Amino acid sequence: MTVDAPTSPPPTTTDDGRARPRDRHVSSFKDLTAQVKSSGLLERAYGYYWTKFGVLLAIGAALMVAFVLIGDSWWQLGIATALALLMAQTAFLGHDAAHRQVFVSGRKNRWASLVVINLITGMGSGWWNKKHSKHHAAPNKVEADPDIAPGAVAWTGEDARGRSRVGRFFARIQAWTFYPLLTLEGVNLHAQGVARLFSRGKVEHRWVEALFIALRLGSYVALVFLVLSPGKAAAFIGLQLAVFGVYMGLSFAPNHVGMPLAPRGMKLDFLSRQVLMSRNISGGRWLDTFMGGLNFQVEHHLFPSMARPNLRRVAPLVREYCAKLGVKYTETSLASAYRAVTEHLHRTGRGDVDIWACPLAGQLRRA
Repeated sequence: MTVDAPTSPPPTTTDDGRARPRDRHVSSFKDLTAQVKSSGLLERAYGYYWTKFGVLLAIGAALMVAFVLIGDSWWQLGIATALALLMAQTAFLGHDAAHRQVFVSGRKNRWASLVVINLITGMGSGWWNKKHSKHHAAPNKVEADPDIAPGAVAWTGEDARGRSRVGRFFARIQAWTFYPLLTLEGVNLHAQGVARLFSRGKVEHRWVEALFIALRLGSYVALVFLVLSPGKAAAFIGLQLAVFGVYMGLSFAPNHVGMPLAPRGMKLDFLSRQVLMSRNISGGRWLDTFMGGLNFQVEHHLFPSMARPNLRRVAPLVREYCAKLGVKYTETSLASAYRAVTEHLHRTGRGDVDIWACPLAGQLRRA
């Protein structure tokens, strides 16, 4: 079942003279973009980002001093937990820079993401940028979105059904194992970034990335083992990576897991593709900080280069436009979002038929 994307600016009409839904969506998104631009919501927020970066650097320096002063003690596990939370918050800044939210200059944003993601957090910006760009181009589309590609978790019923007997067993219990598995996500994020540097083909800034990662990880491990005994050092690093992985997973999973899955070959206009597959999380500004602005996932997907503090301000405009077009705008509490994630994993793990595509197409026909 295919919904064609618009191929020309002027909207076509149905037999009764109404504009086709997909063309009306394109025209309205242009209107929305113009309104957002005129309101100044696409301007950069330099004060916000410099303040955020300065505060995170100050906290990092304080944690380093505390780490050295505490010395060889199990109390260091508290520092490890705090460091994990700090690294996650720093990674959010790297995400913003990679999306060109921080500076007007693309070159400055690229170098900012290299410094923040590679040098400060020790991950690989090249691998992450490539993967994340594909996700934004086709969120929740089977065989197009790498975030739902077959792996440790079966994101679709088809994936679960096609696994071996052992694979199907683990898929059936994945709703219970998903959150514990997030403790390994920190290791995975670092490993994928390093593996990308050793892959064939062109890797932009390969040697810069390699140097930054080597400096970050090498100095980190050396300092930890210099201050702590081997057992405490291993526990420190293990806990830091585990908490970091859980935090990142809890921040990203609610955004799309359990939202409609677009089957192979389905074509959607930009607005429908980004809005229908994304979920916003309601809450105050504390949630903006906790999730790094990703709680406004709909707005982030529509305007990926918009500075983080403007996402909350643009949300009412987007919500109103979606209501006018009849495009479902999803916003739930954080608890409801995690419940939807768990239910989706349980359903797909059992290999249930993927039911999201048909209601999705039906909604587009009615819009």
